[in-house]
Amino acid sequence: MPAAPRRGPHTMNTSTGIQVHISRDGQLHVDSEPQLVPDGVDPSQVVIQTLHIEAAGSGLPVLVQVQDERTGSRFDMQVMPDGTTQAPGPPPVAPTPLVAAAQVELKGSLFDRLTEAQAAGRAHDFNTAIAAADDILQQLTAEQGDTASATLEAAQFRADLAYLSGEFAFATASWTWLALAHFDRLGPGRRRTQLAAQNAAQVWMQLPPHEAAPLASDLVGMLLEVAAPERTATMRAQIAERIGQPGN
Repeated sequence: MPAAPRRGPHTMNTSTGIQVHISRDGQLHVDSEPQLVPDGVDPSQVVIQTLHIEAAGSGLPVLVQVQDERTGSRFDMQVMPDGTTQAPGPPPVAPTPLVAAAQVELKGSLFDRLTEAQAAGRAHDFNTAIAAADDILQQLTAEQGDTASATLEAAQFRADLAYLSGEFAFATASWTWLALAHFDRLGPGRRRTQLAAQNAAQVWMQLPPHEAAPLASDLVGMLLEVAAPERTATMRAQIAERIGQPGN
């Protein structure tokens, strides 16, 4: 697993937000500290996945101010606890219901362990964060079941870590499973389901062919289940073309 610059957890300043700078050649700095960008990954996605860990840990949106020299753009956004982004709004006062429910289910030492693992993930100490996340996810699955809200939060955290550390096959499989789990728990058309499905398809496209092919069938099956077929037709055609099979 590649080493990465360590970055400590933020004490969020809601008036100025977290400063993100992307240089013309794709170098990424967050609050002036350099960040590792895995091969084939857009720096903006690293920003979202990293700060999603922070937002999910607190249950509150993270305000980000971005300067992207590649496009000459400057903009503000919020990274939400569910991993989506949106324009800045009024300062939040409470965690979202789903995150709050997950935090209620994470009691005592288990919640403390997840908090510590999230801090390690924010610092890009992936070896520590991944080992802790795997242990937490295994315990939650055994104690609360595959689709308990706390289990899904831990699984999302683990998928983020896989993406940020360059484990794209694991991230694809994780987000494919998460999309189906959110679909079963929340129903169709929900943001968390859509986000997991989009993440699974996008990261799959970054895999080398020998790793992509074995995951294609599960990915296509998920896309057909969580969305109307016409909505995923283009993506499924791209998947079929990439692995050299006729489109569905």
